[in-house]
Amino acid sequence: MDDAIRIQDRWYIPVTSPRADDRTRVLKSADGFAVFSRHGDIARVGLGEQGLYYLGTRHLSEWRLLIDEREPLLLNSTVQLDNTRLAVDQTTVDLYQRGEMALPQDRLHLRRELAMHDCALTERLQIVNYHDAALRLDLQYCFEADFRDLFEVRGERRARRGALQEAQLETTAVVLGYQGLDGIRRRTRIGFDRPPDALSAQRAHFRLALEPGARWTLETMIACASGEAFFCGSDHRHSVEAVDREVAEDRASRAEVFTDNEQFNDWLNRSAADLQMLCTETRHGRYPYAGVPWFSTPFGRDGLITALQMLWSQPSLAAGVLRFLAATQAEHEDPASEAEPGKIIHEMREGEMAALGEVPFRRYYGTVDATPLFVMLAGRYRQRTGDDALIETLWPNLLRALGWIERQLEQYSLLVYARYGQRGLLQQGWKDSDDSVFDHSGRLAVPPIALCEVQGYAIEALRQAAVLAELRGEPARTRHWLELAERLVEQLETRFWVESLGTYAIALDGRGQPCAVRSSNPAHLLWNHAISGERAARVAQGLVSPAAFNGWGLRTLFAGEPRYNPMSYHNGSVWPHDTAIAAAGLAQNGFHEAALTLIEGLFNAAIHFDLHRLPELFCGFDRQPGQAPTHYPVACAPQAWASGAVFMAVQAMLGLAFEPEHARIHLRRPRLPSYLNWLKVRGLRYGNAEIDLHVHRYGEEIATSVERRVGEIELVVSV
Repeated sequence: MDDAIRIQDRWYIPVTSPRADDRTRVLKSADGFAVFSRHGDIARVGLGEQGLYYLGTRHLSEWRLLIDEREPLLLNSTVQLDNTRLAVDQTTVDLYQRGEMALPQDRLHLRRELAMHDCALTERLQIVNYHDAALRLDLQYCFEADFRDLFEVRGERRARRGALQEAQLETTAVVLGYQGLDGIRRRTRIGFDRPPDALSAQRAHFRLALEPGARWTLETMIACASGEAFFCGSDHRHSVEAVDREVAEDRASRAEVFTDNEQFNDWLNRSAADLQMLCTETRHGRYPYAGVPWFSTPFGRDGLITALQMLWSQPSLAAGVLRFLAATQAEHEDPASEAEPGKIIHEMREGEMAALGEVPFRRYYGTVDATPLFVMLAGRYRQRTGDDALIETLWPNLLRALGWIERQLEQYSLLVYARYGQRGLLQQGWKDSDDSVFDHSGRLAVPPIALCEVQGYAIEALRQAAVLAELRGEPARTRHWLELAERLVEQLETRFWVESLGTYAIALDGRGQPCAVRSSNPAHLLWNHAISGERAARVAQGLVSPAAFNGWGLRTLFAGEPRYNPMSYHNGSVWPHDTAIAAAGLAQNGFHEAALTLIEGLFNAAIHFDLHRLPELFCGFDRQPGQAPTHYPVACAPQAWASGAVFMAVQAMLGLAFEPEHARIHLRRPRLPSYLNWLKVRGLRYGNAEIDLHVHRYGEEIATSVERRVGEIELVVSV
């Protein structure tokens, strides 16, 4: 039975269907990921994103389990807290054979466990007969591989496609294939650990005879291959063991946080597990892919901000991000990819459409902020770790990035963007919707556009570069970059400040006119220490006003502004990473109560979302008593910088900073919110030294202690 209906090549589920469920389950490993229904199936439902994907192509578009042609009834479904496997418990509805009741419901238990490692998905199915009679049942797995490019799944139309190949049948497996227009042959092998009673290109049949109390098991491995690669993978047990090892290695590489609030711990633990799952091992180190399903690939900006969020806890992630982005830094000018010497990449895509140039994102550099963020991360990384060796390796890349920044400042006095041609991104900051930058009348800004927060990134990048140059004994460069930073501060203050709004314009348009609307963008200026004094205080006040803070987080565009829409992607929605950056900036500038207000909103939102997983974004409607946040339909979940938000929030609470020259860790005016009585940080490292911290709240007072210390490291607490 199939509840899906098809309208103009799109699949929909009637509201009466029991499978019309927007809660999906996700597994990811390396360059592959899978999106399932809560049943553990892959079907044509909801937004159509379900599938097994590898290198930008959907290698499995259907995977459904049937018992006597009926879908089992869902009892329970969860992804393990560490994201190592998806566990699903099911039973059957009343089953009839030849018009008579053959099996009453709730007599058969199905336990499905799915895991993913590298480019293979494995499933272990166990069936137990709790009926008091012997059973004869027909079990089927239904499968299909449409080999659609991820951009096709998202809705892009193609004039031509490659050719599906004839299925190759083996005794215990079937191989489905596709010959792409890019000359690449992509294949999916679906193999079972016992021969099916019947096997075709779409189904595997197993005839079961189960005595009362009998158990029956079946293991499946679905492997993906692209080009000349062989199928790889192992059985279910070894796949799970391999993922378990990776989880343990990740846990050992970061400081862990515990509190007395179990719901806050759930948010922490799910976020840590999601980040571990999203990170992919590259030849340059681990890199956090941006999000599942649409952005499971390297993004420059996302990787940099995620690394900054995790820097205090897991600096090794920043090292991997810096090496990867240095290796992919643009060397030449290329209008098609918007590459310019020194620029840091925006995104990289595998897949047929990227290879053919049908989308411009194979290696795409259309971003204005990744380059200053790259320099900024390098400076903060050195401040966190004292790792001069990596900075020395990266120095030529940092000079090229700084050269790109300087050329921008020389030509425009600001960092600006304007896309080449008509194929790339129109808006090239983090709010990259076409309609995200406009003036007080709602008119879209004409390029070249200078975003306010990008100037803040550049100010800190230049200051960080000056520190690095001083450490290298290069005083001329130190002075030069500090002078450029101060000139940029002057530009920011004289050209972006809008007195009537009490904040900074979101941008200057191509005519140099301020886009005078209230937005979350100026919060980033606090994070970069680009503003101070009375103007910083007014920005801070605005960030927790009813127009900005909806009770769950910070709106990207404040209520009442032109184009405000709480259901839009960037014009009134709430992005957890954006709220966390605002909280960090508020805390760094002494606005602790405002910071805690934003953090509490995110925490309360996390409680309501499935699996305590904050999505990429959610709608900006005002918080109402007894109601959860409103979902944004196509938000990625998990998403890297949404997962990193809680770690940025913890750093903001504690005022955590590092002084590598003296092996000191600082807690600057630490605060805990009312819902946390104590917080512990275990395994906080600097070099070979390590400490465990305990922060306890007594009313309004905070007490700190060191529970364990290994090596030479000092803790300094300022109140």
